[in-house]
Amino acid sequence: MFIRVDFNVPQDKATKAITDDARIRAAIPTINYAVEKGARVILASHLGRPKPGKRDATLEPCGARLAELTGYESACCPMTASATRPRN
Repeated sequence: MFIRVDFNVPQDKATKAITDDARIRAAIPTINYAVEKGARVILASHLGRPKPGKRDATLEPCGARLAELTGYESACCPMTASATRPRN
């Protein structure tokens, strides 16, 4: 099951540590429901506004925090939509 979540959470600029995980916690009941009903879950989100030429935003801390909170395995896809678009 594909679920669009809002993991656009605030992170420390230097360490990328999540400073408020409320949005991750808010998605857990939906994720748990899908898993309990037998679904294999794929989550999609975004993080911030991408800046041209910069690739410093990552959802990996969100995946790690989700795994801590749920005990579910988490993996991030290495390719993003911005990585596949041709540059002008």
